[in-house]
Amino acid sequence: MLQSSVRASVSEICEGVAKQIGPVPASSVRSYLQMNTPALFVREERGQYALKGFELSQPAPASKSRVAEAIRFADGRVRLTHEDCMALLPSLASNSLEAVVTDPPYGLIEYSEVEQKKLRTGRGGVWRIPPSFDGSVRAPLPRFTVLTSAELLNLERFFYGWGREVLRVLVPGANVVVASNPLLSHIVSSALARAGLERRGELVRLVMTMRGGDRPKGAHSEFSDVSAMPRSQWEPWLLFRKPLEGRLQDNLRRWKTGGFRRISEERPFGDVIQSAPTRAKERALANHPSLKPQDFMRRVVRAVLPLGEGTILDPFAGGGSTLAAALAVGYCAHGVERDAGYFELASQAIPRLAALSCDA
Repeated sequence: MLQSSVRASVSEICEGVAKQIGPVPASSVRSYLQMNTPALFVREERGQYALKGFELSQPAPASKSRVAEAIRFADGRVRLTHEDCMALLPSLASNSLEAVVTDPPYGLIEYSEVEQKKLRTGRGGVWRIPPSFDGSVRAPLPRFTVLTSAELLNLERFFYGWGREVLRVLVPGANVVVASNPLLSHIVSSALARAGLERRGELVRLVMTMRGGDRPKGAHSEFSDVSAMPRSQWEPWLLFRKPLEGRLQDNLRRWKTGGFRRISEERPFGDVIQSAPTRAKERALANHPSLKPQDFMRRVVRAVLPLGEGTILDPFAGGGSTLAAALAVGYCAHGVERDAGYFELASQAIPRLAALSCDA
């Protein structure tokens, strides 16, 4: 529906409304927009509208001068580009990549430059910086529970636009594995399905986190036997696929993908993976708030290319855990990271993370 994550024309809005509640006259949509501008909406150039507060500028098109491949190891398998993925994706060829494995920031807010500065200096912001707990300093967590209806709608719009771009660049049968969380996974999943990707279920990462389980704020003693939310003990990773071209066997022969690589002849890849929080030695190499452990990432990355052939895209490379996992298992991968600080961090961390043993 959208070419960007924020703006939409009247016709695009009508199309989106029709998918949600059924056909609606364009005149009614225009009247609603006009009546609620500027209270709820901002009218931009060429008759496009945006939610008030989200009238962001469109990312500049990628150019050869801006697309700097900062990492290319000796074997040529892994590279990292400093760019906004929504600017870079349109420049990639159609049917050119065999999988996506990524952990999006969900940070149309949290990962903005303003909030990242607050995170890095430890001075407030929408990032919640938890205190130490039992002698261990807890990692910063974004406050997913405080997103407004407008912010959730913007999140859905972003992933719809992102999904459309990803659909184009992937080959038929390509797997798309997207990290999420129980509070937002339904929004992301709905957007990707509307974009044309085929839902294939979820991976369950079994891991105990510090999210949830707290007593009511300001009434701990009064309601000592009550938790506001369950303590989170798992993490959903959404599974999607670009629709096959013919039968699975036909797709595998032509495009080398369409299923998951088995762990062994006897053991298929399963959708429940026992995991653990990221180890301190990995965080020391890549101090990113959402860094995922290599043990988990290598199992997922290995599985998404059923024949072990092709290139994996990580459009939100962050600290480089997906690319490091690809390097460790001998796959090709292309990462994209728009934040200059994390780009430099990942540039140094990828070969070091890949060199770690997951047994220790």
